[in-house]
Amino acid sequence: MSSSLALPARGGSRMAALVVGLCWLVVLFDGLDMFIYGSVLPHMLETKALGIDPGKAGDVGSYATFGMLIGALSSGTVSDWVGRKKTIVASTAVFSLASAVCASAAGLGVFSLGRFLAGLGLGGLLPSAITMVTEYAPRGHRALIVGSLMTAHQAGGIVAGFVALGTGDWRVSFWICVIPLFVGVPLAVRFLPESMAFLQAKGRTEEARALADRYGVDLAVRDRERQAAADRFGALTALFRGGQWIETLFFWLASFGGLLLVYGVSQWLPSLMKANGYNLGSSIGFVIVINLGGIVGMLIGGRLTDRFGGSLISAIWFGATAVGIYSLSFRMPLTYTVVFLTGLFLFSAQAMIYATVAHRSEDDNRATAVGWTSGMGRFGAVFGPWLGGQLLATGSTTAGFTAFAAAGVFSLVFVSLTGLRRVRTTPPSTAPHQELTATG
Repeated sequence: MSSSLALPARGGSRMAALVVGLCWLVVLFDGLDMFIYGSVLPHMLETKALGIDPGKAGDVGSYATFGMLIGALSSGTVSDWVGRKKTIVASTAVFSLASAVCASAAGLGVFSLGRFLAGLGLGGLLPSAITMVTEYAPRGHRALIVGSLMTAHQAGGIVAGFVALGTGDWRVSFWICVIPLFVGVPLAVRFLPESMAFLQAKGRTEEARALADRYGVDLAVRDRERQAAADRFGALTALFRGGQWIETLFFWLASFGGLLLVYGVSQWLPSLMKANGYNLGSSIGFVIVINLGGIVGMLIGGRLTDRFGGSLISAIWFGATAVGIYSLSFRMPLTYTVVFLTGLFLFSAQAMIYATVAHRSEDDNRATAVGWTSGMGRFGAVFGPWLGGQLLATGSTTAGFTAFAAAGVFSLVFVSLTGLRRVRTTPPSTAPHQELTATG
C-alpha cells in the first residue's frame, strides 16, 4: 500500500502522538454521549420521565442511530472533500449542542429530536477520526492504532456509567455531555493538524509541505497520480469498480450485524439485566464492566489483526461475542466475568472491520470507504435499539439475548467472506488491498 509520507522517528512520532491523542479525546466524548442514554434509561423508565416506556425508549434509541446513519454516510464524502479536521470539529460541536437539547427537553418529542441531532454528530465523528489516525499510523501498526483509538469509545462508556450513578438525574447527566463543546472543540481547532495524505490527494502540496516542515516530517513524492480535487464522488464509485463491489457488500453486511450488536447491547444491557433480576446499581455496573472488557479487547484485537489479518480476527471475535451474549440470558455466579469477556470481543470485532477497510483503501477514498461501511452498518444500529425495546416490552429477556447473539453469527459469516473473496482491480505488485500484516 503506497503512502504519501515518510515519518522520521522523532518528527513522525511527535505528530502521530498529537493526532492520536486529540482524536482519542474527542472519541472519548463520543463514547460518553453514545452510552449515556442507555445508562440513564433504567432510571427514566422507572420514574416514567417524559412519559417514556420500553417501546418508546426503543424508538428514541433508533432516532439517534438513524441520525448516526446519515452522519456516517455523509461524513466520509464530506471528509474526503473538505478535510478530516473540519469534519471532526463540526461533528463534536453538533453532538455536544444536541445534548443540551436533551437536557432541557420538556417533552419526549424534543428529547427525541435532540438524540437524532446527537446521532448526526456521533455518526460523523468516528469514521473521520479513524481515517485520520490510520493516515498517521506507522506501517504494520495501523490496526493497533485504530484499536487504541477505539479504547476511547469504551472509556466514554465507563464514564457514562459513573456519570449516571453519580448524578442520579438524567438531565444533569446530559448537561455533562455538553462539556466537549468547551474542551474538545477548542483543542481540536487549535492543535489538530489536517491529514497530509488528504492535502496531497487534493493537490494542496504547499499546505502539506508547510505542515511537514512544522513538525519535522519528510514529505515523500507521491508514487502514483491521485484523484482530481474536483472529482468529489469518484471516491464512492471506486468502491464498486470491477469486482470490488462484492467485497464492499460483504463489509457492509458484516458492519450491519456488528453495529446492531454494539448499539443494541449498549442501550439495552442495563435494562435487560435489571429485567433478569439484577438491581439497578448492578445493571449499570455491567455497563462499566463491559466497556472495561472493550478497552482490553481493542488492544488485543488490534495487535492480533496487524499480525494475522482483520477478517480472521474479526470473525473469531464475533463468534465469541455470540456465545458470551447468549450466556447472559442465564443467571450465573460469574456474571461479571462473562460480561467483561463479552465486552472484550464485542466492540473490537466491529472496530477491526473499520481497521481492515481503512487499510485496504487508498488515500483518495479512505474516509469514504470507512464512512460508508459505518453508515450502511448504521441500519443495524437503527434496528438494534428498536428490536431490544420490542423484545423487552414482551417481557422476554431470553429472546433479547438470543436475537443479539444471532446478529453476532450473521457478522461472523460475512466478515469471513471478506477474507475468502479478495478482489484486485490493479496488478498484484501495485494493488493497495493487502491484508493487515505485521509488515504493513
